[in-house]
Amino acid sequence: MSTLPARKFRNPRAKHDFKGRTCSIASVGSYVPDRIVTNAELEKLVDTTDDWITSRTGIKERRIAAADEFTSDLGAKAARRAMEKAGITADQIDLIIVSTITPDMPFPSTACLVQQKLGATRAAAFDLEAACSGFIYGLEVGQQFIMSRTYDTVLVIGAEKLSSIINWKDRNTCVLFGDGAGAAILQSRPNSHGLLTACMGADGAKAELLSMPGGGSRCPATVASVSDGLHFLRMEGKETFKSAVNAMCSAANEVLRRCEIDITQVKLVIPHQANQRIIDAVGDRLGTKPGQVFVNLHKYGNTSAASVAIALDEAVTSGQVQRGDLVLLVVFGAGLTWGAAVIEW
Repeated sequence: MSTLPARKFRNPRAKHDFKGRTCSIASVGSYVPDRIVTNAELEKLVDTTDDWITSRTGIKERRIAAADEFTSDLGAKAARRAMEKAGITADQIDLIIVSTITPDMPFPSTACLVQQKLGATRAAAFDLEAACSGFIYGLEVGQQFIMSRTYDTVLVIGAEKLSSIINWKDRNTCVLFGDGAGAAILQSRPNSHGLLTACMGADGAKAELLSMPGGGSRCPATVASVSDGLHFLRMEGKETFKSAVNAMCSAANEVLRRCEIDITQVKLVIPHQANQRIIDAVGDRLGTKPGQVFVNLHKYGNTSAASVAIALDEAVTSGQVQRGDLVLLVVFGAGLTWGAAVIEW
């Protein structure tokens, strides 16, 4: 029987008295819709070209959900795949957390709708909104329930149907986003450190850089709000880029510091898949080596809260992450929000 190499990092959780209770990602799963929309197709909708999109974003295509396929459907499908890999049934799930900015409806929560689709009748359920940072926020919140022994099995989902809030006449945003979902099963596993540490941050002073103004109590739906396009996503690209790179690098360095490791000890860096230029800038500043940063942006575009969840599943499935490897997740999103986490797989 093979043995894992001696751990050469610090577990920041160890300073807390959780009676030896750790939290691991028992499995991950993901789902993307069947429909592929290429850059060539977008050339027919807006004044753009494949070269313009590729050179500025790195995106070649994205997945778009069917008209009768909703965020809860995407999340439930990703969840079932994670459940199958972990070998757990719906009645074993204690809590469902869905991170999303595109819920099926303002209420009830999308998590409750996922609960019904899965038949997880024992589970508590709620939504969490932190935009593209949502999956890491969800992992950290879910972990607290495991480590405190409140629950034994937590399902964390990042799911988005961003095509439902995109202005398909705005070439600056419609080329960027896609639909999809990723899920993780959290449990306490013996002799495993699992989720080592996470940090989260926010800056509400820059909320206007990336938002959807309409639909809430500030701007309820009216004929005027719809005609003015207030129910579509809006973004100030240049300022968002600057904030993203700085915040992601700061968060990544913070979690590395807490674990007393450097970037060379990390097997794989999985950043939020928003823009290739952002990914490259973050990788350069962190000092990553070729092949150390995982990228699937070209296939899916920016799927917000689903982004790193889908990427983590693909990295594990493809064998780029093995048991005992250290993985660095780092994200940034509207709010503004950001976060990073170190995982021992």
